[in-house]
Amino acid sequence: MIVIAHVSDVHIDGEQRSQDRTRAVLRYLEELPYDLAAVLVTGDIADHGTPDEYAVARELLTSRHPLLVCPGNHDDRAAFRKGLLTEETTARPDAPVNQVLRGEGFVIALCDSSVPGEHQGLLEDETLEWLDGVLAATLQEVPVLVAFHHPPVPLHTPYVDGIRQFGEERLAELADRHPHLTAFLAGHAHTAAATTFAGRPLLVAPGVVSALRLPWENPTDHPHVHLGLPPALAFHVLGEDGRLTTHYRTVTV
Repeated sequence: MIVIAHVSDVHIDGEQRSQDRTRAVLRYLEELPYDLAAVLVTGDIADHGTPDEYAVARELLTSRHPLLVCPGNHDDRAAFRKGLLTEETTARPDAPVNQVLRGEGFVIALCDSSVPGEHQGLLEDETLEWLDGVLAATLQEVPVLVAFHHPPVPLHTPYVDGIRQFGEERLAELADRHPHLTAFLAGHAHTAAATTFAGRPLLVAPGVVSALRLPWENPTDHPHVHLGLPPALAFHVLGEDGRLTTHYRTVTV
């Protein structure tokens, strides 16, 4: 049984609240009596993309489990690289931050869907070519989970659906060529959600720093952002039969 913890949208902003909520989630994972295959954090690590925010995030986002982090629309690629990945120099600091984890019996391809200077998402041609290579290099019997920040479909959250991932038809065409692409994982929406994209599950982690009210939950005189709910995360479980199951959990701060 392969268990992957999925965390998203910690939005470290210099305030104690975001730090406390992030610390509580990572502490919960650290105290589990089971070794996880991976901890995945799908973007919006820093709220303003500043070096100081990444310095705090680097202290908080530590784990005894393998941990992978990708940028979101609030992140800055160059500062993200230096602050979280400790890449002091690179020829292209603003290039997409794409990473792969090859575990025992699974692969996670973590794609950068951020667009520098924009809030909407897009997988650049460079990222799609990289992902195509990761999938082609992986044995057909090994499931590949493809993760990014922006969901490539609307999720009934008007606050973020207008800045979701666009150009998604290119990703769908790529998925059609690789049947062992098992599922897509995303963040950004600040709501636990499960839907489909390109004939695969699309599983969205809830937000750590806040939740979003859905249209039928939101009185007109209230903000979309809900600060009163506890932080939450997802557990994605790959069984020996290849079936993927997702469980969602809240965490006490």
